[in-house]
Amino acid sequence: MTIKSLGVIGSGAIAAPMLEALARNIAQPIERLSILTLPQVADGARELASRCGSRIARRTDVFTDGDAFLAEPFDFVVECAGHAAVKAYGTKVLANGVDLLVVSIGALTDDALRNGLEAAAKRSGARLVLCSGAIGGIDLLSAARLSGIERITYSSRKQPKAWKGTPAEKLLDLDNVTTETVFYEGTARAAARDYPQNANSAATIAIASVGLDHTMVRLIADPAAPGNVHEFTLSSACADMEIRIVGKPSPDNPKTSMSTAYTVAREILNRMSPIAI
Repeated sequence: MTIKSLGVIGSGAIAAPMLEALARNIAQPIERLSILTLPQVADGARELASRCGSRIARRTDVFTDGDAFLAEPFDFVVECAGHAAVKAYGTKVLANGVDLLVVSIGALTDDALRNGLEAAAKRSGARLVLCSGAIGGIDLLSAARLSGIERITYSSRKQPKAWKGTPAEKLLDLDNVTTETVFYEGTARAAARDYPQNANSAATIAIASVGLDHTMVRLIADPAAPGNVHEFTLSSACADMEIRIVGKPSPDNPKTSMSTAYTVAREILNRMSPIAI
C-alpha cells in the first residue's frame, strides 16, 4: 500500500525514536504526518515534529484533541501510547476503514476490547496489525502454531528499577534486590494486564502461539540484567526454538526496549516500499 497520510498516537519513548528512524530512512516525504499527544506534553511533541517532520512529510501537525485527529483522512495509524490509547481510539480508527498498528498488545487481554476491535475491522475492511515490538522470531512462532505447539514458556528479566511503578513494588523492595528474583509466575493474560508497561511482549508471544491463558510467563527483577532480557523456548511439530534477546532500555523509560521503536518504523517503511522484509 502507499501511505500518503500517517497518524501517530503518542510522542514519547516509542514514538520519538520511531519518527527519528523514519526521518533517517524514508525514501521520500509523504504528504502528511499527524501526531496525537496529551496536552501536558504538547510542547515536546511540537519540538519532535519540528526536528523530524519535514524529512518525513510535507506537512506535519500536532493534535491534542482526539476527535480532530480522527477526522484526518489517514492511510495508516500507529499506536505508541499505551493500553488506554488503544481503548480510546482503536475501534474508532478501524471503524473509519484505516489500518491500525498496535504496539500496546497487552490491551488485548480485555476480551471485550479485542472483540470490538476485530468487529470494527471486519465491518470496515480495515486490518488490526499487531506489532512484534521487542520480540524477535514472531514469524516462525506464528508459523509453528499452524503445525501444532507442544510447549512454550516466556521470561522477562529486567533491572529492578524497570519494575518501579508496577505491582512488583508491593512484592519486593526494589531498591534492595541483590540477586535475580522471580516475583511473578502465571499466565500471559494476567502478566500483560497487571504490568501494562512491562509485559506487552508476553501478550505478543501468547497471541502468536497458544493463547493468553495457556502461555506461562515469569517476570524477574535482576540487578545483573544487561538490559531488558526476553527469553522464550518453544517445541512444535515443525521447529524447536530457543530465543534470547537483550533489548537496550529506552533512556526515557527503562520499562521499554529501544528495539520496539524500530520495529514500528520497519512496519511503516515496509508498507511504503515495493519490497517488504
